[in-house]
Amino acid sequence: MRLEQDRLEKRRDQWPGQWPKSAERLISHAQVSSALDAQAERLMERLQSHSDVTLMVLMNGGMWPALELARRLNRPFRLDHVQASRYREAMQGAEIEWGRWPDRVRGTIVLVDDIFDEGHTMAAVAKRLRADGAEQVLTVAMTVKSHDRGLSRNLLDDFALEVPDRYVFGCGMDWKGLWRQLDDIWAVAEA
Repeated sequence: MRLEQDRLEKRRDQWPGQWPKSAERLISHAQVSSALDAQAERLMERLQSHSDVTLMVLMNGGMWPALELARRLNRPFRLDHVQASRYREAMQGAEIEWGRWPDRVRGTIVLVDDIFDEGHTMAAVAKRLRADGAEQVLTVAMTVKSHDRGLSRNLLDDFALEVPDRYVFGCGMDWKGLWRQLDDIWAVAEA
């Protein structure tokens, strides 16, 4: 515990203004890893009879969990990405801004994102993928935020972890564009 406290203090001191004050670790790397192992097992079973599978990363946040899932999926699949964002390094969502769109949309698409907060971005991307020719779109998030705002949680086909209704970062999720690479899930201190 003391080692973790020392690392946190060093991070705060080394990167003033680039680390949120009073951030706290919510979920350890070991817990994240275990949850992703279980999620990959569920996906392997669900995709067993599918031959044309694409793991579609919803960038930028989906990069970290998609790569972690990809390492755990012992089957052939394509890897591609889309860019659509409501946050763009802000702490609140806005209108969806479309970026890169894949050339090949067909078969079963496993759409992977870091967090299902209100669900608007994932729902819009899944709808567009279906319209562009995907036979099936499975929506997958590493985390789902615990609240009742936004779209129904039933729109999500699978998630690995539930997080409280706080601003979280790490494991693909960012704080002002930073710290996506962390292996733990952190939260900004509650106001």
